[in-house]
Amino acid sequence: MYYLRRFDPWRNPLCTCPPKYSLAPYTGCSHKCLYCYATAYIGVRDSVAKKDFIPRLKRDLDRADPRLHVSMSNSSDPYPPVEARLGLTRETLRLLLSRGFKVLVITKSDLVARDVDLLVKGPASISITITTSDDYLASRVERGAPPPSRRMEALARLIEEKVPVSVRVDPVIPGLNDDPEALRSLVKELAYLGVRHVVTSTYKARWDNLARLSREFPDKAQTWRELYLVKGEKVRGYFYLPKSLRTRLLRPVVEAAREYGLTYATCREGLKTRRYFNAPTCDGSHLIPLRKAQASRWGWSPL
Repeated sequence: MYYLRRFDPWRNPLCTCPPKYSLAPYTGCSHKCLYCYATAYIGVRDSVAKKDFIPRLKRDLDRADPRLHVSMSNSSDPYPPVEARLGLTRETLRLLLSRGFKVLVITKSDLVARDVDLLVKGPASISITITTSDDYLASRVERGAPPPSRRMEALARLIEEKVPVSVRVDPVIPGLNDDPEALRSLVKELAYLGVRHVVTSTYKARWDNLARLSREFPDKAQTWRELYLVKGEKVRGYFYLPKSLRTRLLRPVVEAAREYGLTYATCREGLKTRRYFNAPTCDGSHLIPLRKAQASRWGWSPL
């Protein structure tokens, strides 16, 4: 079994990600977000460290292509609560960066700021998901994740230390976190903090996560069923909103990003026009630095 794998989102025709590796030190995810797509494959369960992860990763890195960046993690957050005790992600970062691999960390946790001493050595960039600035709403939708206010504090700390950061404003869920003014205000706050890239997308429904959301928000259940199952379209196992509605929901994010000078992109929306996609990469990996000064701290030479 290989833990370091080429990222392949089931050959989704709408995926615009650059070539990269996917790596997850944990399986399962203690954040237990109601909209999580990965639960359709692995169920709802707490984060558990993968068996013999570091030794196997060392083996994988011996045959890996260092020109590709490592995305950590795409389906299981690399900073679940147990990471504070185990430090598996920290050791993974130390190993990847010491060998010169470019790293993009994707997380909903403020615990990432703990590892700023490693991240400043680069080449690394951080992408933090902030679905809403409302701590109460987030506590209902992203039950096991730290509140957005703490994630904003982590962003500020990383930016202060010159670690390049991007933010995922997603998923945008109709009737839940789609208020245009709230989205514009969030992007404005991110820009003032020093965030450099924003990626956004709408919620794509699967049977299990739609059922979870509907149980938590029963007053919206019928509307969601109509929008997704009746008026929407099915793409590679996901129920999408009608395209006209997707473009309207995402417009406040991309327009605010453009106004405040951020690069921006949409994720798996089929909207790769300049109005909705104005960045070298969708995932924010274009922010990963590769400087000789950083490389020398580890004793390796950049490509």
